[in-house]
Amino acid sequence: MTTTSNPNKYSILLPTYNEVDNLPIIVWLIVKYMGDSGYDYEVIIIDDGSPDGTLDAAKQLQKIYGENRIILRPREKKLGLGTAYMHGIKHATGNFILLMDADLSHHPKFISELIEKQKSENFDVVSGTRYVGNGGVNGWDFKRKLISRGANFLTQLLLRPGASDLTGSFRLYKKDVLQKLIESCVSKGYVFQMEMIIRARQLNYTIGEVPITFVDRVYGES
Repeated sequence: MTTTSNPNKYSILLPTYNEVDNLPIIVWLIVKYMGDSGYDYEVIIIDDGSPDGTLDAAKQLQKIYGENRIILRPREKKLGLGTAYMHGIKHATGNFILLMDADLSHHPKFISELIEKQKSENFDVVSGTRYVGNGGVNGWDFKRKLISRGANFLTQLLLRPGASDLTGSFRLYKKDVLQKLIESCVSKGYVFQMEMIIRARQLNYTIGEVPITFVDRVYGES
């Protein structure tokens, strides 16, 4: 393990719904890459009443990796992504919050790059982008790529947000910044991630970007 002089702690929020096949893999990868990086971290799993046994899998992972590393904060039913984040933030002990999907579409190997980017210029938000540098998408057909590109292009044209990937959800936030952004957002679902970046720009928060490769889910349904 490498050691760092970084005094920060990173709370990784994993909202889950029917991710029993993916959760053990994504948690193993997070533990591996965060362990190698030497950063202090915790993984907060917010399961929304998955009927497939996701919470039971999470309990087993907690036994393996420890209650100080894996924190379980389940809810009774599916209540939406924004409220899942707010629920997770309440229990986060880190001063930074990392949001990522539990379905293996976001690879934990990019986490240290997000952290280093944040440190480089003390960014308020660092977003993983599929549309800059060597970023990209694997597993999408042409139609889905076209829709995603089109949505981003239109938003760039109309709102000029100063960020290249508005619908991605692999992001690192200062904890207090994320709280303010979520409180100011009114949209739900797919548009929520886009509004977060637009609000960040309106509130004059600084936004950094790191190229990532997005991989379409292997198991389960989104």
